[in-house]
Amino acid sequence: MTISNKSALELSKYTMAKVNKMNLALPLTLISSLLIVGCTTDSRSTLTSKAPLSTAQPQSQSSSPVAYTYGVRPFYLINDMDEGPLKEELQACRGQLPSKTDFSIAHRGAPLQLPEHTYDSYVASAQMGAGILECDVAFTNDGELVCRHAQNDLHTTTNILATPLAKQCTVPPILDAKGKLTNAESIECRTSDISAAQFKTLTGKMDAANKKATSISEYMNATAPWRTDLYSQNGKVLTLKEHIALARKLGMKHTPELKAPAVTMPFNGYRLNDYRQQLIDTYKAADVPASDVFAQSFNIEDLDYWIKNEPAYGANAVYLIDDSNETAKDKTFDKDDASTWKHSLADIKARGINTIAPALWLLVTTDGKGNMQPSEYAKQAKANGLKIITWSIERSGPLTDGGDWYYSGLGDAINNDGDMMNYIDVLAQDVGVQGIFSDWPATVSYYANCKGLK
Repeated sequence: MTISNKSALELSKYTMAKVNKMNLALPLTLISSLLIVGCTTDSRSTLTSKAPLSTAQPQSQSSSPVAYTYGVRPFYLINDMDEGPLKEELQACRGQLPSKTDFSIAHRGAPLQLPEHTYDSYVASAQMGAGILECDVAFTNDGELVCRHAQNDLHTTTNILATPLAKQCTVPPILDAKGKLTNAESIECRTSDISAAQFKTLTGKMDAANKKATSISEYMNATAPWRTDLYSQNGKVLTLKEHIALARKLGMKHTPELKAPAVTMPFNGYRLNDYRQQLIDTYKAADVPASDVFAQSFNIEDLDYWIKNEPAYGANAVYLIDDSNETAKDKTFDKDDASTWKHSLADIKARGINTIAPALWLLVTTDGKGNMQPSEYAKQAKANGLKIITWSIERSGPLTDGGDWYYSGLGDAINNDGDMMNYIDVLAQDVGVQGIFSDWPATVSYYANCKGLK
């Protein structure tokens, strides 16, 4: 049937009303396409009543446990890029529908805007197309594994200081007779200070603390201005078992990181090898295939243990690398000078490690003319047959000043937020990484979808 302009307007209003009524989390591109069809001024435009709304989505989207969306950020970053072929290519993908990709790895969920390692943050990362979900694993005083970035970060990532559990902290807050906080710089609360049941009473918040604060409220309310507390109202924290169940429900693979204990081991008879084994046993008990689990650690001896004792899981284990654990004695780490590295890439491969995950900046250098290119570290990793993933995009604030630690040595190539997309492109195309951790997975997912990276 042919529709008039007036009818088209009524149709577009009806379509949006139906979308709102159904409360569907449809991608912006899909909603836009509906409006464009409905509001066209071409009198020859026709609609067929035989095509249901669901056919506008690919099968992978319509059958997915979540509705995928990019939101606005990838488009903001692309618009901010310098003019060139990559910008044009990414702009040409604006009409694509988002889909899940294992190239996009959710770093603690989506902590650029939602509290890390919380239910809402995990779900948001899945909606942004991340195919793999991280849980940083720590333990409670009764031996339950839980998701926290560090064993000793409860004071900055949860509301523990605003609860009676603050008294159980390793270094609890101290208030003087007038109620003034006197030890803001030294407060420390560990998962091992509390039980799993107590942990579950906490609420996750954006990771931040004011170490000069004179009150608990001032200490806790310190979120960086380029982040937000808008999505911090729920903050449901999870045990590893709950994390596994959620990841499975969301259709995601798993990448748990065994965090270094902040306590002396053994802890109440709990040995380091018990900790290493418990992580793997938790996935076994949940019947998660070893092929879907990518256990990580900065401690190379953790990987040695998994490779020897759990070879199916050890084959996928990921060695996390930065200058803190791979700098040779009495040296300063230089990504282009092998003499400054603690282990050669050949030695790492010879231990049976198949995948490494260096920090972003270890893999990329510049030519001195503002162009990014693979570092010597990246070249040697590839030459030795190592798979590479990297961390973490969207961990930094605005890039107008050249970026922070994650952009070390790249100052002459970074001067706006759009350069993040160039960074991703060099990592994907020139370095050849197989996945990128991101604090806002939509950014990596958009790039991966555009480039056909699965």
